[in-house]
Amino acid sequence: MYAKSFASFLRKWSKLPTALQSRGFCSSKPVCAKDVWDLLCAVCLERRPTLTTQLTDLESKFQKLLQDIEFENSYKSDYEVRKEKERKQAELLKKGELDSDTDVTVKTAQDLEDAYQDEFSKFQFAARQTDCDKRKDLKSLDRALDKYLVLVVNQKIGDDYRWILPQGLRENGETMRQTAERVLAERCGTKLQATFLGNAPCGFYKYKYPQSVRSSSKAVGAKVFFFKAWHIGGNVECSKTLIKDFKWLCTEDLNSTLQNDVYYNSVSQFLIVQ
Repeated sequence: MYAKSFASFLRKWSKLPTALQSRGFCSSKPVCAKDVWDLLCAVCLERRPTLTTQLTDLESKFQKLLQDIEFENSYKSDYEVRKEKERKQAELLKKGELDSDTDVTVKTAQDLEDAYQDEFSKFQFAARQTDCDKRKDLKSLDRALDKYLVLVVNQKIGDDYRWILPQGLRENGETMRQTAERVLAERCGTKLQATFLGNAPCGFYKYKYPQSVRSSSKAVGAKVFFFKAWHIGGNVECSKTLIKDFKWLCTEDLNSTLQNDVYYNSVSQFLIVQ
C-alpha cells in the first residue's frame, strides 16, 4: 500500500514545474536563528498578617448570629448549674422554706462572677496600630499587622534604579529555584529568612532591552520568572552596589510604586488581594 502511495506521489511530483520541484517544501523566507533572551529570577517575598482583619458590619452581625445559635443549642456548664442552684436556695431562704442551718456556700457563684467582671474591666486590649504605623515607617515589619506586606527594592536596572521585586540573572548550572534563593541573599542580606513555596515559578514577565544595550549584549531582552516566598524572620540589609532602598508595602500600594503598569499586572496575578 505504501509503495503504491509513494509511486502516485512521484507521478504528481514529476508534473510540477521545475522551479517548484527545486523549492520543495522549504519556505521562501530565509530561516533566522531564534532570539536569545537572558533568564532572570525574581522573588515575591510576603510577610503574612499576624492579626485578623477588622470585621465589616455584615460580618459582625453574622458572627453574633452564629454565637447566639451556638449558645442556645449548648448545654449548661457546671458554673451555670451551680448559679441556678444557689439562686433557688436564696429564694427558699427568703420565703422561710429552707432551714437556716442548711449548708449554703459562703462564696456564691454571683460573687465569683462579680470578681471576674471587675478583673475584666481592668484589662486593656493592645492597640491594633503600632508606633511604626503612626510613623509610617515603610521599612519596618512591625506595621499593618492585619495585612500582607510585599518586599520591593529600588534596584539598579541598566543605568537607572527602579522599584521592582528583587531579581537577578541566572548563572550556569543553577536551577531557577537556586537562582531565586541566591538573588534574595545577595540583594537583601543573609539575615533575612524566608521559606520558598515550591520549585516552580508562580509568574512571568519579559521585556526587551533598549537598542543601546542590545549592541553590547547578545540577548534581545530578559525573561523574568517570579518565585513566591514567605517571610520567617530578620529584615533587609541593602547591598549598596545593587539595591539603593527597600520598602514593605501593602498589596494596594504596589500599583503606584512598581516601575510600570505592565510589570504590576504581571505581579498582581499571584498576589493575595485583601
